[in-house]
Amino acid sequence: MNNIIVTGAAGRMGGRIMVLSKEYPDLRLAGALERKGNEAVGKDIGPLAGMGESGVKVGDSLEAIIGKADVVIDFTAPSAAMQNLEIVSRHGKAMVIGTTGFSKNEIETIRRFAGEIPVVLAPNMSVGVNLLFKVLQDVARVLGDDYDIEIIEAHHRLKKDAPSGTALKMAQVIAEAVHRNLDEVGVYARKGIIGERSGKEIGIQTVRAGDIVGEHTVLFGGLGERIEITHKASSRDTFARGALKAALWITGRRAGLYDMQDVLGLK
Repeated sequence: MNNIIVTGAAGRMGGRIMVLSKEYPDLRLAGALERKGNEAVGKDIGPLAGMGESGVKVGDSLEAIIGKADVVIDFTAPSAAMQNLEIVSRHGKAMVIGTTGFSKNEIETIRRFAGEIPVVLAPNMSVGVNLLFKVLQDVARVLGDDYDIEIIEAHHRLKKDAPSGTALKMAQVIAEAVHRNLDEVGVYARKGIIGERSGKEIGIQTVRAGDIVGEHTVLFGGLGERIEITHKASSRDTFARGALKAALWITGRRAGLYDMQDVLGLK
């Protein structure tokens, strides 16, 4: 039995992870965490997540409950995730991180901690998106420099980071496939008299509206034809199930930084 603690327990993703954990007989919800001052702290997480009494109360200190866990699943914010990772590492547990919006320095810090404990870090936990990463790599490699590349992503109005971690991962995968440095060729906004598009650009455009769960389209534009590859998420459950699969997979692994490609056997 693998015991999990879910951080960001009162959030949209945290709630679905806890509800769906009941589908996995080898997983047990051992703890739930929210930031200090959150109105959920001290309450049974079951009614809050819509699953009836669970016997698990929401805490506000990971340090206090970390001993109950084998794996911590984190969907919070970058600063909170970094604090949680430090505690998880100090106690020798494993961690699944679905939080996005990390800076380059924070990513390097995560890599350092992953030298001590097993960590799955993935901007998108869905099977479909991770299969798409592999497909995009192959498509970009074949099309090469003859096609312009644009990525359009759309999410709900409450999402705090932009572009999405998934869009950035798509761009990175494509950039590596066509031997470009994303830091040099990424274009995130266009306005005014900008001149002709350069052949090396990889455009990443952002939409924020309503309750869109997540949509990503990669457009390869050539002369006389256009290829569009789209993934649309209609429910957060696909991400929650991916996180739970990652929690099962990572238990007992050696220290290292893994992603969903590893979890799903796509490498």
